[in-house]
Amino acid sequence: MKLIARLFLFWLCAALSVHAAEAVPPASYDPALAKQTGANEQGMRKYVLVILKTGPNKVPAGPARDEMFKGHFSNMKRLAAEGVLAHAGPLDGVDGWRGLFILAVDTIDEARKHVATDPVIVQGEMVAEYHTHYGSAALMLMSSLYPKVARQPM
Repeated sequence: MKLIARLFLFWLCAALSVHAAEAVPPASYDPALAKQTGANEQGMRKYVLVILKTGPNKVPAGPARDEMFKGHFSNMKRLAAEGVLAHAGPLDGVDGWRGLFILAVDTIDEARKHVATDPVIVQGEMVAEYHTHYGSAALMLMSSLYPKVARQPM
């Protein structure tokens, strides 16, 4: 019986010490930054990954296409400034995959509303495919770091 009591006491102490260690955040933890980025306890958050693929309406080279892409980049800058666009970039074009957005929104429906404002979607140059994504909330800091590494910002 003493052995069982000792084992139980050992287990209880181990469990309590693990729980206590989990309750104390590391010294590097910044609660204000966690709140700013929408981080949960593990430093993660919800996103929607948007894959931009070649659409049914290729806009021919010329002023109309140039304006469409100018609007595309303006739209991305606006969404980034609003804290919605966490990351964007072109893809290699293989299998019609042209680019991606990672949007800091909770649902695909929210993402659709934001993507619907993009001229490449409006004109049918590209179509969007949506996927929920759970990733590091630190991704939200990229737009504030970008100007520090871009010698010639876009």
